[in-house]
Amino acid sequence: MCGRFTLAVKEPDILKEFELSKPIEHYEPRYNIAPGQKVLAVIHDGTRKRAGYMKWGLVPPWAKDPKIGYKMINARSETVHQKSSFSSLLKRKRCLILADSFYEWKASDGKKQPMRIKPSNRKIFAFAGLWDKWTNNEEELSTCTILTQSANEFMENIHHRMPVILEPEFQEQWIAPNSWETAYAHQFLQQRTMEELEAHKVSTYVNSAKNEGEECVAPLT
Repeated sequence: MCGRFTLAVKEPDILKEFELSKPIEHYEPRYNIAPGQKVLAVIHDGTRKRAGYMKWGLVPPWAKDPKIGYKMINARSETVHQKSSFSSLLKRKRCLILADSFYEWKASDGKKQPMRIKPSNRKIFAFAGLWDKWTNNEEELSTCTILTQSANEFMENIHHRMPVILEPEFQEQWIAPNSWETAYAHQFLQQRTMEELEAHKVSTYVNSAKNEGEECVAPLT
């Protein structure tokens, strides 16, 4: 799964990497992004790419209570095309969820050690995501979920699942405004290769979603 991540790079780096033409409104570096909080996502509106904030945890349009989003922070890429809450989103509501690392907790000797994980050769990257809008009489929410897959050889030592990290050359394809058949989207996800990752231990300070700042990512010596 993916339950916590970071995006602390400078805004100009994001604009350059994802070829965005407009500044990101209200951008701020984050070291401990948790479910239910705002995440920076990129979509294509049919004319151009746009970056903006969504709430992490998908809330389907039919939901009576937006709290359901806390149960839908991740979607399994292997079966997402079979789930009614997600399959229609594969056709047209695909997004990039931007990050520069993610956390996972490695079980060892009855304890869980938080690890910070990131690609070895990239300073910023994107998770494959899906998004939707939820409204009632008083509120409108744009929400999203992160797609996950079975762990690669590196991650197996830490956790059995990991987020789908898109290779740079496939990011544009993922958010292209054309409609996809769900079978094609499923095939696309299963064909993604897994780039080299690196990891280091961090303090249990990151365990609380209330904690924020560089202390979250500092390597343990």
